[in-house]
Amino acid sequence: MATKRIPEVLSKEEQDRLLSVPNPRYFSGERNRLLIRLMLDLGLRLAEACAVQWKDVDLTTGKVHVREGKGRKDRILWAGESTLEAMRHWRERQVKEGGKAPTHMFTTLEGKPVQHRYVQAMLERYSKRAGIRHVHPHMLRHTFATDLLRQAGNVELVRRALGHSNLSTTQVYTHLVDADLEAALKSFRTAQAVAA
Repeated sequence: MATKRIPEVLSKEEQDRLLSVPNPRYFSGERNRLLIRLMLDLGLRLAEACAVQWKDVDLTTGKVHVREGKGRKDRILWAGESTLEAMRHWRERQVKEGGKAPTHMFTTLEGKPVQHRYVQAMLERYSKRAGIRHVHPHMLRHTFATDLLRQAGNVELVRRALGHSNLSTTQVYTHLVDADLEAALKSFRTAQAVAA
Protein backbone atom coordinates (compact mmCIF):
# COMPACT_ATOMS: atom_id res chain seq x y z
CA MET A 1 0.00 0.00 0.00
CA ALA A 2 1.44 3.35 -1.06
CA THR A 3 1.80 6.01 1.60
CA LYS A 4 0.13 9.33 0.97
CA ARG A 5 2.37 12.30 0.49
CA ILE A 6 1.95 14.97 3.14
CA PRO A 7 0.62 18.05 1.33
CA GLU A 8 2.63 21.26 1.08
CA VAL A 9 1.10 24.21 2.89
CA LEU A 10 1.87 27.90 3.22
CA SER A 11 2.83 29.45 6.53
CA LYS A 12 0.90 32.49 7.74
CA GLU A 13 3.82 34.71 6.67
CA GLU A 14 3.85 33.17 3.18
CA GLN A 15 0.08 33.66 2.87
CA ASP A 16 0.45 37.33 3.85
CA ARG A 17 3.30 37.84 1.40
CA LEU A 18 1.35 36.23 -1.43
CA LEU A 19 -1.73 38.36 -0.69
CA SER A 20 0.39 41.53 -0.61
CA VAL A 21 1.48 41.13 -4.26
CA PRO A 22 -1.76 41.91 -6.18
CA ASN A 23 -2.33 45.67 -6.49
CA PRO A 24 -6.03 46.35 -5.77
CA ARG A 25 -5.86 49.70 -7.58
CA TYR A 26 -6.14 47.65 -10.75
CA PHE A 27 -9.19 45.61 -11.75
CA SER A 28 -7.15 42.41 -12.13
CA GLY A 29 -5.27 43.05 -8.88
CA GLU A 30 -8.42 43.33 -6.78
CA ARG A 31 -9.93 40.30 -8.51
CA ASN A 32 -6.79 38.19 -8.05
CA ARG A 33 -6.39 39.09 -4.39
CA LEU A 34 -10.02 38.12 -3.69
CA LEU A 35 -9.64 34.89 -5.65
CA ILE A 36 -6.59 33.90 -3.59
CA ARG A 37 -8.38 34.88 -0.35
CA LEU A 38 -11.44 32.83 -1.25
CA MET A 39 -9.32 29.77 -2.02
CA LEU A 40 -7.44 30.20 1.27
CA ASP A 41 -10.57 30.99 3.32
CA LEU A 42 -12.96 28.40 1.87
CA GLY A 43 -10.66 25.69 0.54
CA LEU A 44 -12.04 25.89 -2.98
CA ARG A 45 -10.52 23.79 -5.73
CA LEU A 46 -9.30 25.74 -8.77
CA ALA A 47 -12.27 24.63 -10.90
CA GLU A 48 -14.70 25.58 -8.11
CA ALA A 49 -13.19 29.05 -7.67
CA CYS A 50 -13.35 29.76 -11.40
CA ALA A 51 -16.97 28.54 -11.53
CA VAL A 52 -18.41 30.55 -8.58
CA GLN A 53 -21.46 32.48 -9.75
CA TRP A 54 -22.94 35.49 -8.00
CA LYS A 55 -26.36 33.78 -7.78
CA ASP A 56 -24.72 31.27 -5.42
CA VAL A 57 -23.34 33.93 -3.07
CA ASP A 58 -25.30 35.66 -0.30
CA LEU A 59 -23.59 39.02 0.22
CA THR A 60 -25.51 39.55 3.48
CA THR A 61 -24.59 36.34 5.30
CA GLY A 62 -21.43 35.28 3.45
CA LYS A 63 -22.96 31.95 2.45
CA VAL A 64 -21.35 30.47 -0.67
CA HIS A 65 -23.04 27.55 -2.41
CA VAL A 66 -20.36 25.51 -4.19
CA ARG A 67 -22.16 23.67 -6.96
CA GLU A 68 -21.06 20.37 -8.42
CA GLY A 69 -17.64 20.14 -6.87
CA LYS A 70 -15.57 17.01 -7.44
CA GLY A 71 -17.88 14.00 -7.71
CA ARG A 72 -20.72 16.39 -8.63
CA LYS A 73 -21.36 17.13 -4.96
CA ASP A 74 -22.66 20.48 -3.74
CA ARG A 75 -21.64 22.02 -0.42
CA ILE A 76 -22.33 25.19 1.55
CA LEU A 77 -19.50 27.31 2.98
CA TRP A 78 -19.37 30.68 4.75
CA ALA A 79 -16.96 33.56 4.19
CA GLY A 80 -15.74 35.56 7.19
CA GLU A 81 -16.59 39.25 7.57
CA SER A 82 -13.41 40.68 6.00
CA THR A 83 -13.65 38.37 2.98
CA LEU A 84 -17.36 39.14 2.70
CA GLU A 85 -16.60 42.87 2.67
CA ALA A 86 -13.99 42.30 -0.06
CA MET A 87 -16.60 40.35 -2.07
CA ARG A 88 -19.12 43.19 -1.77
CA HIS A 89 -16.56 45.77 -2.89
CA TRP A 90 -15.46 43.58 -5.79
CA ARG A 91 -19.07 43.08 -6.94
CA GLU A 92 -19.62 46.85 -7.09
CA ARG A 93 -16.41 47.41 -9.01
CA GLN A 94 -17.09 44.55 -11.41
CA VAL A 95 -20.47 46.04 -12.36
CA LYS A 96 -19.12 49.62 -12.52
CA GLU A 97 -16.02 48.92 -14.61
CA GLY A 98 -17.43 46.04 -16.65
CA GLY A 99 -20.61 47.93 -17.50
CA LYS A 100 -22.97 45.09 -16.60
CA ALA A 101 -23.64 42.53 -13.87
CA PRO A 102 -21.59 39.44 -14.76
CA THR A 103 -22.70 35.90 -14.01
CA HIS A 104 -19.38 34.73 -12.54
CA MET A 105 -17.54 36.18 -9.55
CA PHE A 106 -14.12 36.08 -11.19
CA THR A 107 -14.13 37.60 -14.65
CA THR A 108 -12.00 39.53 -17.08
CA LEU A 109 -12.83 43.19 -17.72
CA GLU A 110 -14.90 41.93 -20.69
CA GLY A 111 -17.01 39.82 -18.32
CA LYS A 112 -15.63 36.41 -19.31
CA PRO A 113 -14.84 33.90 -16.53
CA VAL A 114 -11.13 33.61 -15.68
CA GLN A 115 -9.50 30.46 -17.00
CA HIS A 116 -7.72 27.78 -14.97
CA ARG A 117 -4.43 28.32 -16.79
CA TYR A 118 -4.53 32.03 -16.05
CA VAL A 119 -4.89 31.36 -12.30
CA GLN A 120 -2.05 28.81 -12.34
CA ALA A 121 0.27 31.25 -14.15
CA MET A 122 -0.83 34.14 -11.90
CA LEU A 123 0.01 32.17 -8.74
CA GLU A 124 3.40 31.21 -10.15
CA ARG A 125 4.13 34.85 -11.02
CA TYR A 126 2.92 36.17 -7.65
CA SER A 127 4.86 33.59 -5.64
CA LYS A 128 8.07 34.63 -7.43
CA ARG A 129 7.35 38.30 -6.73
CA ALA A 130 6.55 37.48 -3.08
CA GLY A 131 9.88 35.68 -2.76
CA ILE A 132 8.27 32.42 -1.63
CA ARG A 133 8.31 28.90 -3.09
CA HIS A 134 6.24 28.08 -6.15
CA VAL A 135 2.54 28.16 -5.22
CA HIS A 136 0.06 26.02 -7.12
CA PRO A 137 -3.73 26.27 -6.67
CA HIS A 138 -4.16 23.06 -4.67
CA MET A 139 -1.57 24.28 -2.16
CA LEU A 140 -4.08 26.98 -1.16
CA ARG A 141 -6.68 24.26 -0.48
CA HIS A 142 -4.15 22.26 1.56
CA THR A 143 -3.31 25.41 3.52
CA PHE A 144 -6.98 26.06 4.26
CA ALA A 145 -7.52 22.49 5.47
CA THR A 146 -4.47 22.53 7.73
CA ASP A 147 -5.25 25.96 9.20
CA LEU A 148 -8.89 24.97 9.83
CA LEU A 149 -7.83 21.73 11.53
CA ARG A 150 -5.34 23.61 13.72
CA GLN A 151 -8.01 26.11 14.75
CA ALA A 152 -11.07 23.86 15.04
CA GLY A 153 -9.32 20.66 16.10
CA ASN A 154 -12.07 18.67 14.37
CA VAL A 155 -11.19 16.58 11.31
CA GLU A 156 -14.89 15.93 10.54
CA LEU A 157 -15.51 19.69 10.11
CA VAL A 158 -12.54 19.85 7.74
CA ARG A 159 -13.90 16.87 5.78
CA ARG A 160 -17.26 18.60 5.34
CA ALA A 161 -15.67 21.92 4.36
CA LEU A 162 -13.52 20.20 1.73
CA GLY A 163 -16.41 18.09 0.44
CA HIS A 164 -14.56 14.80 0.89
CA SER A 165 -16.71 11.65 0.84
CA ASN A 166 -14.43 9.70 3.15
CA LEU A 167 -12.76 10.81 6.34
CA SER A 168 -9.67 8.82 5.34
CA THR A 169 -9.04 11.35 2.54
CA THR A 170 -9.00 14.17 5.08
CA GLN A 171 -6.81 12.30 7.59
CA VAL A 172 -3.65 13.36 5.72
CA TYR A 173 -3.99 16.83 7.29
CA THR A 174 -3.71 15.37 10.79
CA HIS A 175 -0.11 14.42 9.92
CA LEU A 176 0.70 18.09 9.39
CA VAL A 177 -0.83 19.06 12.71
CA ASP A 178 1.00 16.13 14.36
CA ALA A 179 4.25 17.54 12.92
CA ASP A 180 3.48 20.85 14.67
CA LEU A 181 2.92 18.98 17.92
CA GLU A 182 6.16 17.04 17.47
CA ALA A 183 8.15 20.23 16.87
CA ALA A 184 6.55 21.91 19.90
CA LEU A 185 7.24 18.94 22.17
CA LYS A 186 10.83 18.55 20.97
CA SER A 187 11.59 22.19 21.69
CA PHE A 188 9.56 22.17 24.94
CA ARG A 189 12.22 20.57 27.21
CA THR A 190 15.04 22.28 25.32
CA ALA A 191 13.52 25.68 26.05
CA GLN A 192 13.06 24.74 29.73
CA ALA A 193 16.65 23.47 30.01
CA VAL A 194 18.03 26.69 28.52
CA ALA A 195 15.89 28.78 30.91
CA ALA A 196 17.19 26.79 33.89
